[in-house]
Amino acid sequence: MKKAAVGFRVHSGWSAVAAVCLEKSEAVVLRRQRAHLVKTFSYTFRQPYHTGEKMGFAEACEFIAGVRTEAEELACKALRAMEADLNEQGYRLERAGLLLASGRPLPELEKILQSHALIHTAEGELFREALRSASIRCGLRVTCTKERELLERCAEAFSLRPPVVLRRAAELGKGLGAPWSQDEKFATLAAWLALAASPDRRRKAQTAARA
Repeated sequence: MKKAAVGFRVHSGWSAVAAVCLEKSEAVVLRRQRAHLVKTFSYTFRQPYHTGEKMGFAEACEFIAGVRTEAEELACKALRAMEADLNEQGYRLERAGLLLASGRPLPELEKILQSHALIHTAEGELFREALRSASIRCGLRVTCTKERELLERCAEAFSLRPPVVLRRAAELGKGLGAPWSQDEKFATLAAWLALAASPDRRRKAQTAARA
């Protein structure tokens, strides 16, 4: 079976997801979707730290932990469904590319809930960590890249200039229809970079990018 990778660009409560393979040395988007990471897609659950800020500390701990667990389970379910679909098409999902924020490590929960800026950061991290854990549970090797470094990392891996990398990402969406926003483009690049991180794929990815 041919190897494939999945990439994520995460938001509060959901993530853009793209699955990529190399076909005849060319990157191909096999699937793209927007996966919900909360069952109830409302502010209460999409912004769990904002919600917890209004609770007592013990209640906030329990609530946020519950959202985190739910997000990981939903991510696992989405990944396994994608894996099954790709298997039917002759692809084996092996790697995941996860885009990270560039912030510093977070303090303990009590301090997070006392800072509005930290609350925003923590919500992104909660859903990223859920996707990372779900990917590992599904047997995927995870490549993490800070989003601000994505284009440079891809440029280095594919021997291209960053503007050309972004143009290639836009071209990969032709024929797929909307949405093909920066979310889908960056998720695609994260997946492609994860494939390039595999030694047996590095040469093919570079060849495809220069073609």
